[in-house]
This record gives sequence, structure tokens and C-alpha cells, in this order.
Amino acid sequence: MEPVYDILSEWGLPLVVSQLIVLLAVATAVLIFTAVSVMFMVWWERKISAHIQVRFGPMRVGGWHGWAQSIADGIKLLLKEDIIPAGADRVVFALAPMVVFAASLAAFVIIPFGPGLIASDLNIGVLFYISISSLTVVGIIMAGWSSNNKYSVLGAVRSAAQAVSYEVPLVVSVIGVIMTVGSMSMTRIVEAQEGMWFVVPQLLGFLIYLTAAIAECNRTPFDIPEAESELVAGFHVEYSGMRFAIFFLAEYANMFVVSAIATTLFLGGWHGPLLPGWVWFLLKTYFIIFLMMWLRWTLARLRVDQLMNLGWKFLLPLAFLNMGVTGLILVLKGP
Repeated sequence: MEPVYDILSEWGLPLVVSQLIVLLAVATAVLIFTAVSVMFMVWWERKISAHIQVRFGPMRVGGWHGWAQSIADGIKLLLKEDIIPAGADRVVFALAPMVVFAASLAAFVIIPFGPGLIASDLNIGVLFYISISSLTVVGIIMAGWSSNNKYSVLGAVRSAAQAVSYEVPLVVSVIGVIMTVGSMSMTRIVEAQEGMWFVVPQLLGFLIYLTAAIAECNRTPFDIPEAESELVAGFHVEYSGMRFAIFFLAEYANMFVVSAIATTLFLGGWHGPLLPGWVWFLLKTYFIIFLMMWLRWTLARLRVDQLMNLGWKFLLPLAFLNMGVTGLILVLKGP
């Protein structure tokens, strides 16, 4: 960002004004990228599910393979009536989707899309991501409680329990990478993978992270908070129109974020031959997203007890084992 500040200072703008302009530009770019990416991901998942189920999926809107179906669905949600239940807490009900979406967007700040293509290279980037991702649960609890609906509350409580159960192994799984690099800076972690991606020495950590990340996104087989047969539609059962669309945007934005973090921590980030760094980063990220979509349309939903047992009795001990083995190897290797 320094070259941008230099150009703006040459125009005679004060530093505060320059920072405000850069902040607005970054926020606008993130919003546009998120909207376009989510529309593509929704269309892509429909086509993937269709192929798995031996059908065609969207084919009409826009011509070629129904590429404009997501745009049409977005317009439909914009035109739908925004209904607030009579007994709902109107302020909290309105704020909940904003909190969930803001938490997903804030994580884009520390994602290094390429050399120098990062909004803010924090030296505590991993810690920032872990902290900001936990705010999603707050928005979900707000949505469930404020809706004044028993199904919403049950879905929100399930989501909170699931997030706590899988946030712990997710955090422990990335400690091995931090110990290896000696830094929590996302850029430093990517630079340290120039010779070898961390998915090789940290394969167990990668698998634990990927499993926990799928659970964090409430995706099948971990979609307990949105189990239609039990909870109608989960914590956002009372939402409609654009408020529901914001929850939908947040879910897919969160999928992109956890996949981008996996690419950064384990798959070498922007490193790759021939193609530009940002192209490699997006290819790896969308490969992780493809795996998440594939699993969604292949596996059955877990029971609540199976979900908790997997997180606390299986993933967490393995994450601690991975951390301990990594520490032992680093001690034996010496400084």
C-alpha cells in the first residue's frame, strides 16, 4: 500500500484522507470480489451436484449452461418482501446478518493473494483470522434468539456448540505451521513454503484443519444447525428477502476464506510454476472449495453425538499429537 500512499501524497492529500480513500477502495474491492465469487460458487455447486446426481442442473438463464442463474436468483431475493416476525427483537434481528457477513469479509484483509497482493500484512495474521472467525457465532446466536422461534434458537445453539467443538482442533492444527515458521504473518508463512509446501510435513494438520473448516462452515456432513428434517431451516428460518441473502453470501464467503487460509498455510500460497502467483492462489483455493462441494453431495449428515465425538475424541487428540510431534522434530533439529 505504500506506493498508493506516495501517489496520493504527491496530489497534496493529507495522510488521513489518503488512508480513508485506500480503506474505501479496499472495502469496495472486497465486496465486489466476494459478490462475483459467491455467484460463481453457487452456480458451480449446482452444476457439481447435478453431475453427481446424473442430471444437467441450470441450463436456461443466460444461455450457456445457465451461467446467469445466480444473478436471477439474486434479483429474486432483492425483490422479495422483507418480513420481521411480530414477536422478534427488531434491532438484534436486523443486525445479526450484518455481524455474520462482516466477520466473513474482515478475514479477507489478511489473505495474501500474491506477492504484495494483501490488504494488511499483519504480523499476527493467523491470530487475527482465528479471532475474527469466532465472531460468526455471535451473529448466529443473535439471529436465533431474536427470531422468537424455537427452531431458530435450537439451530443457533447447535451452531454455537459445533463452532466451539471444532474451533479448538482447528486452532491447534495450525500451531504446527506457526512453530515451523516462527511467525504468524501470512506472507512469511507463504514465503517459507518456496521449497516445499507444508501439506507434506504437516499432512495430519492439513486434514484436521480441512475437517474442522468444513464444520465451521456448517457444510454437510456437519450441517446439523440447518437440518431441514429437524429444524425447518435452522437459525435463519424467519429471515426472508435480502436479509436471508446476506446469510447466504456469508456462508459462501466463509467457504472461500477457510479455503484461502488452507491454501496459505498448507498449499504454498501463490507459489507455482509458469502462471502468475495470484492465478495459482485462486486455483488452489477453488480446488479446496471443490472438495468441500464434492463432500457435501457425497456424504450423509452426522448425528449430533457423532459430530461431538469426532471433534472432541478424535480430531482434538490428533491435533495435539501433531503439535507435539512437530515440537519434538524442531527440538531434535536444533536451531
